[in-house]
Amino acid sequence: MNRAALFDVDGTLADTNHLHVTAWWEALRQAGHTVPMHAVHRAIGLPGEDLLEHLLGEDRDRAGDGRISTGHDTLYATWFDRLPALPGAGDLLRELASAGWRVVLVTSAKERELDALRAAIDADEAITETATSDDVEQGKPAPDPILHALDLVGVPAGDAVFVGDSVWDMRAARHAGVTSVGLLCGGIPRADLEEAGAAAVYDGPADLLAHLAESPFGTRAAPPATA
Repeated sequence: MNRAALFDVDGTLADTNHLHVTAWWEALRQAGHTVPMHAVHRAIGLPGEDLLEHLLGEDRDRAGDGRISTGHDTLYATWFDRLPALPGAGDLLRELASAGWRVVLVTSAKERELDALRAAIDADEAITETATSDDVEQGKPAPDPILHALDLVGVPAGDAVFVGDSVWDMRAARHAGVTSVGLLCGGIPRADLEEAGAAAVYDGPADLLAHLAESPFGTRAAPPATA
């Protein structure tokens, strides 16, 4: 059976969310914006343009958006040679691939960043495809990235499970009609992930791997209704 295991990357397979928070916070500060770090953290998982709109509002002067995004990218790139994979991330991908799942990364990371993340996870042999926000008109929480990932491997929504760490991930999966699994390693509370649509929640990749048989990957729970 053709089945797809879809994975967000930052905060899900790599322990990078707080690096992004720091980079965005500093880029915003340099542009004259005072944004609390907890608010930045809650916005992680959105594509850059949507993140800025979420934090600064629709009525902002957008002329500085490019400079803020470039500032974030430059600051974050200083960690490329030491991005940490979360415990069990590579083993989880390899286990699913060996069980016949087609593993697809669904991420807003750009090419150099994605290369660094894949090097950290060190499981390229298990990865079938990669879907990025550059491939679609709208990023998460719109369903577009997940639907694109399914198209890449020719798998229907009912035969896929999506794993992520943010409410944006859970909402995107719900809108796409795909069963979602939430991970706490990105720093978002269990209740928030469940409210956003997570069918199950685990501490991180290692915890999901240890409970794979009873997880949605083992039970193949029916996907939720689209919203």
